[in-house]
Amino acid sequence: MTSSKLSDKLNDLLTGDSIREQLSAEELTEKAVQRGEAVLTDKGAVRATTGAYTGRSPKDRFIVQESPSKEDIDWGSVNKPVSPEVFEKLYAKVLAHLGERDELFVFNGFAGADPESRLSLRVVNEFAWHNLFVHQLFIRPTEEELKGISPQFTIVSAPTFKADPEIDGTNSEAFVMISLERGIVLIGGTEYAGEMKKSIFSVMNYLLPKKGIMSMHCSSNVGDEGDVALFFGLSGTGKTTLSADPGRRLIGDDEHGWSDKGVFNIEGGCYAKCINLSEEKEPQIYGAIREGSVLENVVLDEEGIPDYDNGSLTENTRAAYPLDYIEGSVIPSVAGHPKTIIFLTADAFGVLPPISKLTKEQAMYHFLSGFTSKLAGTERGITSPEMTFSTCFGSPFLPLPATVYAEMLGEKIDEHGVNVYLVNTGWTGGEYGVGSRMKLSYTRTMVRAAIDGKLDGVETEKGSVFGLEMPKAIEGVPSDVLNPRNAWADKEAYDKKAKELADAFRENFKKFGSVSESIKTLGGPII
Repeated sequence: MTSSKLSDKLNDLLTGDSIREQLSAEELTEKAVQRGEAVLTDKGAVRATTGAYTGRSPKDRFIVQESPSKEDIDWGSVNKPVSPEVFEKLYAKVLAHLGERDELFVFNGFAGADPESRLSLRVVNEFAWHNLFVHQLFIRPTEEELKGISPQFTIVSAPTFKADPEIDGTNSEAFVMISLERGIVLIGGTEYAGEMKKSIFSVMNYLLPKKGIMSMHCSSNVGDEGDVALFFGLSGTGKTTLSADPGRRLIGDDEHGWSDKGVFNIEGGCYAKCINLSEEKEPQIYGAIREGSVLENVVLDEEGIPDYDNGSLTENTRAAYPLDYIEGSVIPSVAGHPKTIIFLTADAFGVLPPISKLTKEQAMYHFLSGFTSKLAGTERGITSPEMTFSTCFGSPFLPLPATVYAEMLGEKIDEHGVNVYLVNTGWTGGEYGVGSRMKLSYTRTMVRAAIDGKLDGVETEKGSVFGLEMPKAIEGVPSDVLNPRNAWADKEAYDKKAKELADAFRENFKKFGSVSESIKTLGGPII
């Protein structure tokens, strides 16, 4: 079937009697419960479970290899190619499958809070709770905007359609296929709602740099004086938690652009991990889970009360809610240029210091390295922390070569005189299984000190592993925590583990052959 015929078939589908378009959060909540897709919590939030797929499925994500975009894509294990023919055949099957449904749910909205660079979206969902998810996660149009909206990209999501790998050319029954030329994201076989938001993030990571805008996997907030801070890091490193600071206003928790005017949120909502969530430690997130919110894979008791400490379904329990559920959030979510950048890593080796200030070269090195530990549940099959290097702290979502994003960051740091810090939210006093996870209260204190400028000019000592400048004292944080070697009882064991990590960094960085020697020599490990 040709592309034009597929477009006609989609248009026919969207004009059918089964379509429920632009329903409110209340209506979608009612539909999700009526259809048996979800149940309500004691606070009125929707709770759904996602079966076998409780996290992203990176091995099932493909980009259609078509002109002219195929010349720009960094093809490989992350951006796996699929032919236009395979895509079109599967697309036709999915449309036929959806055509047999009694009800389909359609959301129209935007990705990108900056009107000059936003992307207009249409999302077609088989599940009402999925449509509620995108209603809260993407940017909701005003009534006036809705009248003139013309979708540049359409997500077609059919979780109950299972692919046959031998026939359909997929890796498994699940698939996420992005066609940049057709403006289609095709999803099937997985009920995990996060695939929808991350696929559009991948699209924006392709489109924005072509407009001279840096796209970023980060959270962001702003203080009373207009001082913007960015928090880079993979899932589970603390982006959402640390950016949801009661003393600052939230711009966004996961995806942003940085233009010549400043930063803007790509989304209209938040998608927070909620394993071990408590009102005491994370009051803003805890309070946001109410009517209109969506919980994924959270265990409820008989009265509908969430047990956030229960990870029996997955460690990757999630809460999705609109940005305005966070008191004092910035709406529309745009702000000026950042003053501070925080790189977050969850080091399961227990080697990196809890906070250190980076030179520009070190910032470029650690941005390209994107070191962290994948935490349990964020991807299928991850049950304990695994060391990983995720380029630019967002490798799974970057269609273009890493150096495109890194060079843009370097230019921004120079242009705006940004302070950059590396913060380890991982382990201290030993590696995973021996030491303990860094206390959130300590991390909050250190991050606030960095953002408030309290670390400017403080006395530091240089670590032996990466030459990182570590503050000797921060009010409210025990001094023996600040130097990670001091926190280990067995210093020889620390040195051995540090060398192991440094060797891993060097080996990983070999893939960046075109990077300047100054970044390699001044930014990397020194032992």
